[in-house]
Amino acid sequence: MTTSTLLHTRETLRLCTAGSVDDGKSTLVGRLLHDTRSVLADTLASVERTSADRGFDGLDLSLLVDGLRAEREQGITIDVAHRYFATDRRTFILADTPGHVQYTRNTVTGVSTSQVVVLLVDARHGVVEQTRRHLTVAALLGVRTVLLAVNKIDLVDWSEDVFREIEAEFRALADAVGVDDAHVIPVSALLGDNVVEPSLHLPWYTGPTILELLESVEVHRGRAHDLGFRLPIQYVIREHASDYRGYAGRVDAGSLTVGDTVHLPEGRTSTVTHIDTADGAVETAAAGDSVVLRLADDIDLIRGDLIAGADHPQPVRSFDATVVGLSDRPLRPGAPVKVRYGTSLVRGRVTSVDRVLDIDGLSDDIAPADCGLNDIAHVRIDVAADLPVEPYAARGAVGSFLLIDQATGDTLAAGLVGHRLR
Repeated sequence: MTTSTLLHTRETLRLCTAGSVDDGKSTLVGRLLHDTRSVLADTLASVERTSADRGFDGLDLSLLVDGLRAEREQGITIDVAHRYFATDRRTFILADTPGHVQYTRNTVTGVSTSQVVVLLVDARHGVVEQTRRHLTVAALLGVRTVLLAVNKIDLVDWSEDVFREIEAEFRALADAVGVDDAHVIPVSALLGDNVVEPSLHLPWYTGPTILELLESVEVHRGRAHDLGFRLPIQYVIREHASDYRGYAGRVDAGSLTVGDTVHLPEGRTSTVTHIDTADGAVETAAAGDSVVLRLADDIDLIRGDLIAGADHPQPVRSFDATVVGLSDRPLRPGAPVKVRYGTSLVRGRVTSVDRVLDIDGLSDDIAPADCGLNDIAHVRIDVAADLPVEPYAARGAVGSFLLIDQATGDTLAAGLVGHRLR
């Protein structure tokens, strides 16, 4: 088997890293890239020079990932950046997310596309508010596997007692929010212990390294394929000369075959006669495919309408959801908004903010005045037009939406239909 064939057949795992400030996340990601030999020679030489100029003893591996000038100058991660590396067993797409609380919205973006989330804590500080926040976000977005790297274990004298205490607290939190596949690994990203290579300093730990776990964890695929067919119409293609009418969009969930019956707005149905793609006509389409559907009946459909399978959702004018505040402008009860669901954009109103989850686990804020930046809140939303929403599933294949400021167009919150945590 050739090298190109091996690359083509390797599974790809999407993961996300998150942690609080100064937990060593950038160093951990840099260590993964460096020790899997995923760094170009000229990049490595540049890091060596910069590390020496700063008086760093050895390589400052965080320089491999803090790519923005502001990040390099401040020594923090600001933006979400994607890194790519590979081993003989798998290829990896890593979303490197910020640790500062004001950038939690960026972390939500990184987690939303990930199959595994790697959280970091400093062994000297243990589980902190950001750990709870990031774990809660992972649970909300349906991530099944979360790995906690207890970093800087060397700074607590490689203590098993310290590690076990952090492990117990984290596993209890994971169980409370519904993460059923939690792993905890003691590491020193700076020295390389248990990141790619096993540690010689931790004889009491017999589990896998971070890379070994990432290579062996199950890649959750096909959840969107297991749902019923969903295609939100993005564009209607008309060619009057040839009497061509097609409905273009990306298949969000399920699959479809020519000859299948589809359900349309207002209780109408039709039969799929053609499935067109950029490469020509095909017989089937599945989640992730961009296609143009042609139907047997001449039906007036528009952008935002949903073409669905037999288990099609019923349109509603009101629904419950959980939202994450993404704007400095608070989301208040009675606030008029626009709701972006799939390709639909309709006017709506936040009729109530029922409670804001307390990340520290003390007590939720019941009937709060608003939902602020980075808050996670249960809300109720009314819409001005029928909207075929359904419960959040398959990491946003269905059931995800945005709340948008009607005046400015700013995104106020990201939401999950019918999803309640705790």
